[in-house]
Amino acid sequence: MPPNLTGYYRFVSQENMDNYLRALDINVVLRKLVCLLKPDKEIIHTGNHMVIRTITSLRDYVMDFDVGVQFEEDLGPVDGRKCQTTVSWEGDQLVCEQLGEKRNRGWRHWLEGDRLHLRMTAEDEVCVQVFQKVK
Repeated sequence: MPPNLTGYYRFVSQENMDNYLRALDINVVLRKLVCLLKPDKEIIHTGNHMVIRTITSLRDYVMDFDVGVQFEEDLGPVDGRKCQTTVSWEGDQLVCEQLGEKRNRGWRHWLEGDRLHLRMTAEDEVCVQVFQKVK
């Protein structure tokens, strides 16, 4: 049985965000701004339904989905693209595949104790973020 990810998580660290954003064709000014942000995550996990909010001082991004059900995701706030997204469990990891213009695009979340890890990929770039659970 997969873990319940419900909680509020504060940003701890990130690696390789600039290169990840470059792989998504984000302009240099926006890349620099995004690299300064320290996003929080709020996850509401009820059965197969999940809501993941990424909260920043610039703008919030909300994913509202059912695990295992493909949907069209509007990534306009991120990079102006739409893609076909499916989120599923691989063991204890929540894995997202985003099919569209960019190869190898997606992410995975997993817990290690009270820390939420996020590994994002696009093309050949990988960005890793870590969050600490606070509630």
